[in-house]
Amino acid sequence: MRVLVTGAAGFIGYHTAAKLLARGDEVVGLDNLNDYYDVTLKEARLALLAKSPRFRFAKIDLADRAAMPRLFATERFGRVIHLGAQAGVRYSLKNPLAYVDSNVVGFANVLEGCRHNGVEHLVYASTSSVYGANTAMPFSVHQNVDHPLSFYAATKKANELMAHTYAHLYQLPVTGLRFFTVYGPFGRPDMALFLFTKNILAGKPIDVFNYGHHRRDFTYVDDIAEGVMRATDRVATPDGAWSGDKPDPATSNAPYRLYNIGNNRPVELMRYIELIEETLGRKAEKNLLPLQVGDVPDTCADIDALVSDVGYRPATPVEVGVPNFVRWYQQYYGAGVG
Repeated sequence: MRVLVTGAAGFIGYHTAAKLLARGDEVVGLDNLNDYYDVTLKEARLALLAKSPRFRFAKIDLADRAAMPRLFATERFGRVIHLGAQAGVRYSLKNPLAYVDSNVVGFANVLEGCRHNGVEHLVYASTSSVYGANTAMPFSVHQNVDHPLSFYAATKKANELMAHTYAHLYQLPVTGLRFFTVYGPFGRPDMALFLFTKNILAGKPIDVFNYGHHRRDFTYVDDIAEGVMRATDRVATPDGAWSGDKPDPATSNAPYRLYNIGNNRPVELMRYIELIEETLGRKAEKNLLPLQVGDVPDTCADIDALVSDVGYRPATPVEVGVPNFVRWYQQYYGAGVG
């Protein structure tokens, strides 16, 4: 099967493309290689993917209204996994228009490409950030998510609505996946695990927001990639029990589905930091700070729908995942080795 993976040079995109290649799929990886973070890390991921003869790379910006239709018309993808986006809650406070270009205009171009070129199934990344001001735990795809706390989250909520209209109007099967605090090898340099490890090794203090009282549903990247692949294989179908009188946000009478992919086991941020310290054999100097604007204090994923429909449950504990990341970091950067 020929699969388009957008954001293939990114963290989750790289791991997902690698899994698809490992099972024998043909993958076209799209990325614009922007400088939101270290481009050499993105190039290193692509170099590993390029070792497979079934991988081809297309350097295209999602917002390019000429190049995107050409790519779809030329390649005739069977399935599309849309992971490319402008990520980051905090950066959306500084540069919201970057999120409009990538996450709204870019997603519209993906939807149009799928619509006009017979794509069998579009799977796209949403985020746990869409739960925003919701406080009922665990977060369920059956809850309304109308109170986002960051512009990033608002653009991802917009993606879910845009996807539904294409499912309804054009019978395009679409599945949205809300990811919960993804971490692991080849992770993004702007994320906490990367920043904490880097600073501890350098003998610098780490910024710990909300005074360390965060609880996060940390989800290992291999589990995320496996969930993405399995969701892609299960083409979205209409829900025959759906009713407009009591509309379920997670399904529809159109071929539309939403799933959480999370570990379903929230972990205190301080425990997360302890695991880094234990793996490095060093203690962190902690700079305790208040909750940041746009952040939520706790996350926990209800994954019942993922388990019942897709037959998959993430399982990697942080006691395994965090040391795996730290060892990767030390090997990749040669930091604190020997």
